Amino acid sequence: MPTLADEFESHRPRLFGLAYRLLGSAQEAEDAVQDAYLRFSGADRAAIEHPAAWLAKAVTNLCLNRLTSARARREEYVGTWLPEPVVTSDGALGPLESAQRREQVSLAVLVLLERLTPTERAVYVLREAFGYGHREIADVLDLSEANCRQLYRRAAQRVAVTESRFEPAPERREELVTSFITAAREGDLAGLEKLLAADVTWWGDGGGKVSAARRPIEGREKVVRFLVGGSRRFGAGLEYTVVEINGASGLAAWADGTLVGVAEIELRDGRIAQVRAVTNPDKLEYVRRQLTRP
Repeated sequence: MPTLADEFESHRPRLFGLAYRLLGSAQEAEDAVQDAYLRFSGADRAAIEHPAAWLAKAVTNLCLNRLTSARARREEYVGTWLPEPVVTSDGALGPLESAQRREQVSLAVLVLLERLTPTERAVYVLREAFGYGHREIADVLDLSEANCRQLYRRAAQRVAVTESRFEPAPERREELVTSFITAAREGDLAGLEKLLAADVTWWGDGGGKVSAARRPIEGREKVVRFLVGGSRRFGAGLEYTVVEINGASGLAAWADGTLVGVAEIELRDGRIAQVRAVTNPDKLEYVRRQLTRP
C-alpha cells in the first residue's frame, strides 16, 4: 500500500502546475504545494474520498491567500514585472502538446492574468488549463455554479487571448534563436534587422536588482539599438544556451557558470515578435535548478 508521501508525490507535478499558473511564481508555487502537503499529512485520510480533488482545492485556496499580498508587492515593483520563467521541455508544467496549451503558460498570458481578481484567475485557470467543469470549480471555490460561469465569462473577456501564437518546427525555432544570439553578440545590425519583426517589443525585468530596461522597448530600430549597445556593455564573456521557456522558444545567458538571465522569444511569421527577458536574480533560482539538474 503506498504511503501518504508516495500518494502526495503522484499529485505533486499537477499541483505545481496549478499553483504556478495561479501565482506566476515558481518559488511561491513550490511553497504552496509544500503547505498543501502539510495539510494533507495532518488531515483525517478516512474523510478524504478523492485525494486529487481535495489537494486541488487546498492548493487553490492557499494560492488565493497569497495572491492578495502578491498583487500589493507588484504595485511597488521596480520596472516591468514579468512572471518567473520555467523550463517546460522537462514537463514541469505538464504536457504541452498543443499550441493552445503552450500559449496558456506563456509569460504573455500570465501577465494578462494579472488583470483578474484572485477568484477570477482561479476560475479561468481551472477551466482553461485543467478542463474543470463549472460544477467542479464551484466545489473547489465554494461558490455557486452560476457564479462560476459568470466569473469565467468575465475573466475570458478581460484576458482576451485573441491572437494564437504560431511557431515553426522545433528545428527552425532553434535555428532562429541561435541566429539571434549570434547577431546580438556580434552587434550585427543587418542580421538583427532581418530577424526582428517591424513591431517587435522587448520587455525586461531586472526588478531594480540589475540593469534592465524599465519600460518596454518598441519597434525594430529601437530594439536593435538597445541590443547592440547591450552587447558592447554587457555581452562580453556571456555564454548562451537555447532552451524552451514557458512553452516557447527561449535562451539562457550564463556568466562564468552562473545563470544571469532567461528570455522567452515569441515568433510570428518566421520573425521575432516579442522578447521577455528576466534578469532579476530573485526570479532565476527555480529555472537555474532546472538547468543545472544532473
